[in-house]
Amino acid sequence: MKFPRVLDAAAVTAEDAGAEVPVNIDDDIVIRTAGLSKRYGRRIAVDALDIEVRRGRVYGFLGPNGSGKTTTIGMILGLVRVDAGSIRLFGLDARSHREPALRRIGATVEGQSYFPHLSARDNLRVWAKISDVERKRVDEVIEIVGLTTRAGDKVRTYSLGMKQRLAVGAAILHDPDLVILDEPTNGLDPAGIREFRGLVRTLRTQGKTVFVSSHILSEVEQMCDDVGIIKLGRLVVQKPVAELRSAASSIEMRTTDDTQAVTLLRSLPWMGNVAKEDGHVVASAPPERAVDISRALASAAIYLHELRPRDTSLEDFFLEVTEGSEHA
Repeated sequence: MKFPRVLDAAAVTAEDAGAEVPVNIDDDIVIRTAGLSKRYGRRIAVDALDIEVRRGRVYGFLGPNGSGKTTTIGMILGLVRVDAGSIRLFGLDARSHREPALRRIGATVEGQSYFPHLSARDNLRVWAKISDVERKRVDEVIEIVGLTTRAGDKVRTYSLGMKQRLAVGAAILHDPDLVILDEPTNGLDPAGIREFRGLVRTLRTQGKTVFVSSHILSEVEQMCDDVGIIKLGRLVVQKPVAELRSAASSIEMRTTDDTQAVTLLRSLPWMGNVAKEDGHVVASAPPERAVDISRALASAAIYLHELRPRDTSLEDFFLEVTEGSEHA
């Protein structure tokens, strides 16, 4: 596996450092895309994508491999040409105000970029010099990413998890408002994933917005506030994780007349999918709707033998909504 290349937006746009930054017209929305599209020949990589990432939150960008996640990130960062649609970063049009917007972003993307014969501290000092960042910031970043005890060791002796933390350290060296991480937990063992999850929470507590792309659904469920699920380049759903858990929940029951119960429950305006499965009626509804279900059935002289919640994980929900995706 290649180590993520660090995109230091501060260094990329250093020549524009003295330019006046336009007024932020939408401070609460850090990333907004509208109709964002990208085509490679006949293949549509990203198809009319509309996403919103709110300030100070961790946004999980979920999708199977080949669903368009990395292409989307490339367009957001100006590394991939946009065929159609628009991107606004911090309320600024990314096309006309790319430099001032990118100065507020730190990102890790695919490709190796560290110096294995140098220590983590020396790697960060090199990047700090390139980015015109004060040297004292290096030690602050080392502490944030949890490399204090190994900061003097050569990077070639590091585990993959430590190298991932170093990549994040380089990305936040210039203290960006937005941190974009493309598949940051790929190849990590469970301990490394748990450590990385803690690092993301640390960034959030510091007021940073974090955009994480991944196909490891259980980790995103634990790490993120909001989630957008992408399938074949199109956004399938975008909600807070708590709402997705609720949407993924269902109630199963046995009644005195399951056929009539299905018909009645499908008529309720707030009800999701209703079907008969393995001798039960299964209704897509949060557990707190159990009283409403019981009342509606009883009003039609349909009575319950059994009613209980059946929780579905975010991963199960993801597999359901992305069924049939083509994996690259």
